[in-house]
Amino acid sequence: MWGLVRLLLTWLGGWSCMGRLAAPALAWAGSQGAPGPALLRTRRSWVWNQFFVIEEYAGPEPVLIGKLHSDVDRGEGRTKYLLTGEGAGTVFVIDEATGNIHVTKSLDREEKAQYVLLAQAVDRASNRPLEPPSEFIIKVQDINDNPPIFPLGPYHATVPEMSNVGTSVIQVTAHDADDPSYGNSAKLVYTVLDGLPFFSVDPQTGVVRTAIPNMDRETQEEFLVVIQAKDMGGHMGGLSGSTTVTVTLSDVNDNPPKFPQSLYQFSVVETAGPGTLVGRLRAQDPDLGDNALMAYSILDGEGSEAFSISTDARGRDGLLTVRKPLDFETRRSYSFRVEATNTLIDPAYLRRGPFKDVASVRVAVQDAPEPPAFTQAAYILAVPENKSPGTLVGQVSAADLDSQASPIRYSILPDTDPEHCFSIEPEDGTIRTAVPLDREARVWHNLTVLATEVDSSAQASRVQVAIRTLDENDNAPQLAEPHDTFVCESAAPGQLIQVLRALDRDEVGNNSRISLQGPLDPDANFTVRDNRDGSASLLLPSRPAPPRQAPYLVPIELWDWGQPALRSTATVTVSVCRCRPDGSVASCRPEAQLSPAGLSTGALLAIVTCVGTLLALVVLFVALRRQKQEALMVLEEEDVRENIITYDDEGGGEEDTEAFDISALQNPDGAAPPAPGPTARRDVLPWARAPRQPWPHGPADVAQLLALRLRGADDDPSVPPYDSVQVNKRNFQPLLPTLLQGMFCPRPARMVPSITHGLILAPLASSREREPAHLPGQELQPPVAASLELCPAVSRPWAS
Repeated sequence: MWGLVRLLLTWLGGWSCMGRLAAPALAWAGSQGAPGPALLRTRRSWVWNQFFVIEEYAGPEPVLIGKLHSDVDRGEGRTKYLLTGEGAGTVFVIDEATGNIHVTKSLDREEKAQYVLLAQAVDRASNRPLEPPSEFIIKVQDINDNPPIFPLGPYHATVPEMSNVGTSVIQVTAHDADDPSYGNSAKLVYTVLDGLPFFSVDPQTGVVRTAIPNMDRETQEEFLVVIQAKDMGGHMGGLSGSTTVTVTLSDVNDNPPKFPQSLYQFSVVETAGPGTLVGRLRAQDPDLGDNALMAYSILDGEGSEAFSISTDARGRDGLLTVRKPLDFETRRSYSFRVEATNTLIDPAYLRRGPFKDVASVRVAVQDAPEPPAFTQAAYILAVPENKSPGTLVGQVSAADLDSQASPIRYSILPDTDPEHCFSIEPEDGTIRTAVPLDREARVWHNLTVLATEVDSSAQASRVQVAIRTLDENDNAPQLAEPHDTFVCESAAPGQLIQVLRALDRDEVGNNSRISLQGPLDPDANFTVRDNRDGSASLLLPSRPAPPRQAPYLVPIELWDWGQPALRSTATVTVSVCRCRPDGSVASCRPEAQLSPAGLSTGALLAIVTCVGTLLALVVLFVALRRQKQEALMVLEEEDVRENIITYDDEGGGEEDTEAFDISALQNPDGAAPPAPGPTARRDVLPWARAPRQPWPHGPADVAQLLALRLRGADDDPSVPPYDSVQVNKRNFQPLLPTLLQGMFCPRPARMVPSITHGLILAPLASSREREPAHLPGQELQPPVAASLELCPAVSRPWAS
C-alpha cells in the first residue's frame, strides 16, 4: 500500500506539484551587468504554489512530496537548489542537484496544518542566484485520527415531570479536532446509547428531548442518559466519544392530599386549658416543597367551638388544640370533621381531581379531680368600725364539682391577714371580726380565702375577699394645724387676723358640717366668726384692745354635726407686734421673739449646764491621770530590783546537748539518782553543803577536770534545779568559789551575783562556741590551755 502512496506522491511531485522556475533569465542576467543586448525570456509555462503531505505517515525512509526545477537547469549539474523557511533542513530536505523535496518525520495536522517555505536556484560554482526566490506552501493533509470529545460533559439537566413529548431537556456538543473542510473526519452524528425510551437526541444538533409523556417524579425522579457522538457521518470506521446526562424530574403539584385513615381519635382531660395540644393530623402528599403545603380546617360547628386546628411551621401537620375550657360533667365527647387542602393549586392538573381530603375526628373528654369552685369570682363585704370581736362580716361558699356531697374546709391565708383581724368558720365559710376595726387606720382589708376538699388536701382553690370598714362618727374635729399668729399694734378694729380651718378624720357623711366658736364674752379681745364651710375667721373686735406685753390666748371650740355630735377645744396664740408700713413685722414682744427661734430660756439653761458638767468631768479625769503618773514615777525610782549580767556568747545548738547532761535542768525528777544518804529538799536552799571532791594535785586532763566540776555541780544540793531560782544573801559566801569557777572556767551554768540579796543562775554557752573544737584523745591547742590555766589557781583556796 505504501508503494502505491509513494508512486502517487512521486507523480504528484513530478507533474502536478513540480514548479518550473521559468523567470526571464536574460532580462534578469542583463540586470546583473552581463554584456550584450537584453534578451527577454519567456515566462514559465505554469505556476505552482502548494504541496501536500499526509499527516501521521511513518514510512521507513523519507517520503518524496515534490520536486523543484528551473528552466535554466540544463542538466549539466551547474544549478543548485536551496530551501529555507519553516521546517527547512529538519522537517523538509531538498536534493540540491535534482530539487526533490522529502519529508523526514511524521507530521500532525492538529499541531501544525501548513508550512511556508522559500525555494531558490543558484549557480553551484559562484552561488549566484539564477532566478529570484519563490515562496510556496506545504499543507499537511488530514486523516481521521481524533475521536469526538464532549468538553462540557458530564451534563446535568432538569425537566418538569408530566412534560409533553418533545420537551427540550438540554443540548450536548462534541468537538472533533480533525479538519472539518476535508472529508468527513469531523462530521459528527449524535445517538442515544442509554436512556431509551424516555429521551431522544437530535443527530445533528445534539438536543436532548423527552420521548414519552407523563413521566412521574413520584415513580422515578432521576434518569441517566448516555449520548454518543461519532465522526465520519456516523459510518462504519468512524471514531466516537460519549458523555452522560443526568436528568432530574422537577416536582409539580399533580397529587392531591390524602388522609391515611378516615377516623382519628384523641382524648384530653377536662382541666386542659385553652391552647393545650390535643393531637396531630397529617394528610399525605407525595409532592415536594410548596406543592405539598396544606391548610387544615374544622367543618362542623360543635367542634370549632371547643377546638381549633392550625398548620405547623413546616406546613405539613395539622395541630388540634383546645379552644375553650372543657367540662366532663357537661359534655364527655366531641365529633367533627377536618379538611386538608393544598394551598397552591396548578390549574393544569385540576383534571387529576380535587386537591383536598376530609377525615373524621373524635375527641373524648376525660374526667379529672377538680378543686372546689366558689360561687363568685370575688367577694366584696362590709362591716362597721369599732364593732366588738365576733361581728358577722359575710360568708363565702364553694362546692366540689366532682361530688356535691364532698365536704369543704375554709381558711384565710395568713399572709393576707397578718394582723389577724378576721376569722372564718372552717365548715361554712362565715367570716367574722377578730378585733375592733378602725376605719381611720385602714379602710380596706384584702383577704384570700382557701377552700380545700376534706378528702383530698391537694385539691384547693382560692378566692379574693375585699372587706370595707364602714365609718362611724368617732373622731372630734380639730384645727388643721396649730396657729401662732400676730397682730400689728396699729391694726384697725374688725381687721381679719387669721382664717382657722378644721379637720375631721371621719368620712364626709359625718363631717359634712363643722362649726367653730370663739369666746362668748362680749368684752373679749378677739372675735371668731364661723364661715360654715369648716373654717372660721379670727377678727379684732370693733373696739381697740388694751396694750399688753404678753401674747393673747384665744380659746376655740369645734364640733361636728354627726350622730352623736363630737366636740373639741383648741387655743390660738396671738402676739402683738410692731409692724412696718407695708404690714411686715418689725419687732415683737420678747416672748414673741423667742418663739420663732424654737428654744425657750429653760432649754438654753439646760444646754449650758450640760456643757459645763462635761467640761468639769474632762478636767477631773486629766488631773487624776496626771497624779497617778507622778505616783508611779516615784515608786519606780524607789524600787530597786536585781540586775542581770548578760553576755554575748552564742550556744552551739544541738551540739551543746552532747557536751553535758541537761536532763536535770529539764526534769529534776529524771536526773541521776542522788548519792546515798538523807534526801535533801529541792525546794529549800539547805544550810549544809555537800562534800566537795578533792582537787587533783599537779597537772590534770582538762576533760577530767570538766567532768569533775560537772559532777560536783550536779550532786550539790545547794544548787537549784531551775534557771531562775534566787538564794538568800547569807548563802552567797559559801557559793563564792562556785561563782568564781563559773566566771573563769567552762561550766554548764554560771552563778551571777545580784545587787539584791541573791544569785541568778544564768546559762553558759558551751566551750565549743568559745574555744576550738576538741575531741577526746587529742591535745588541746596552746591558746585553749592558756585560757584554762587560771581555773585551778583561782579555785584552789576553796577546794580544801
